Amino acid sequence: MVSREITPGIFWVGAIDWDRRLFDELIPLPNGTSYNAYLIKGSEKTALIDTVDPTKEYELISNLVRLRVERIDYVIVNHAEQDHSGSLPMILEFYPDAVIVTNEKCRDLLVGLLHLPPERFRVIGDRETLSLGDRTLEFLMTPWTHWPETQLTFLQEERILFPCDLFGSHIATSDLFMNDERAIYIPAKRYYAEIMMPFRTSIRGYLEKVRALDAAMIAPSHGPVYRDPAFILDAYADWTSDAVKNEVVIPYISMHGSTLKMVEYLTDALLARGITVKPFNLSKTDVGELAMALVDAATVVIATPTVLFGPHPQVVYATYLANLLKPKFRFASVIGSYGWGGKAADTLVKMLDHVKAEVLEPVIVRGLPDETAMRGLDRLAEDIFKKHKEINIV
Repeated sequence: MVSREITPGIFWVGAIDWDRRLFDELIPLPNGTSYNAYLIKGSEKTALIDTVDPTKEYELISNLVRLRVERIDYVIVNHAEQDHSGSLPMILEFYPDAVIVTNEKCRDLLVGLLHLPPERFRVIGDRETLSLGDRTLEFLMTPWTHWPETQLTFLQEERILFPCDLFGSHIATSDLFMNDERAIYIPAKRYYAEIMMPFRTSIRGYLEKVRALDAAMIAPSHGPVYRDPAFILDAYADWTSDAVKNEVVIPYISMHGSTLKMVEYLTDALLARGITVKPFNLSKTDVGELAMALVDAATVVIATPTVLFGPHPQVVYATYLANLLKPKFRFASVIGSYGWGGKAADTLVKMLDHVKAEVLEPVIVRGLPDETAMRGLDRLAEDIFKKHKEINIV
């Protein structure tokens, strides 16, 4: 992609990765992604905000060459992860006088991860400013909006916020700006669910600080630029709140059909009580879609057969990821069947130690579910209905 002007003297110079389908060897990217880097030309100094993934460093350098950028005075690093910082060594070779501007924690990470020389850094603190002449950059320390060193950069005169991963979306698009709220909502929510949700409480604490900036634009490190910041700010306020919806998510695996019968019966019992149900067959599910469903749900019911003495490995994997993501669901339970060892429920409940959820009595049966099992599932559905009613979401 060629560079594009956001506003006079401010350019997008990043790269679009149309074909990438997996991020961190973990997160599916059904729509690719972008690595957004921004060049700001001041009357006296020039700054580059972010670089790109090292696999795309040629595109970054090409954009800078086409713009005839002969000198970069500052490289602003908001976050040390390699999809942002991986091209720093190449940038420092092309622009030997450039100074890396970041906070102390980020500097230490970059020195360790990329073996960059400490003398190339200028360390800044919270609300410190950096003059480019007729333009001023302000830095806001926002640790644990992703990594412990994450910061935001605010261009005061044009009121453009460069929030790094915050407010981003993994989507490869030729549109520089967000022009269709319906088209970007799902990629943005998916990005939040997969990457930002573990830091929900921290992010919520910084939202008012961000709103107070009264930004005219938000230019994240992935996805399009927002000319209407209220859209994404309001979405994050919703996602990071404690509010949950009248929804039950059921991630499940069934080897011989017994657990599937239980899932189907429970699904019908919940639907009959007016509760939205989202079942996910883990042998086929995109984990990003499961993560999105976890953003809003009030209850999660994990359904598993027993493999030897414990839960199915794919259920273990999904439960482990859900625990890391720390969604805000209020209630949890386990259903499933076993042959000779019935400890799956205990194992899964112990795995949810990062989630503050009330555990409702599991329904675990031996072999095919019988009438007693179905009564247990009816009891669980009624328990969920009553719990949802207690917190006023029915």
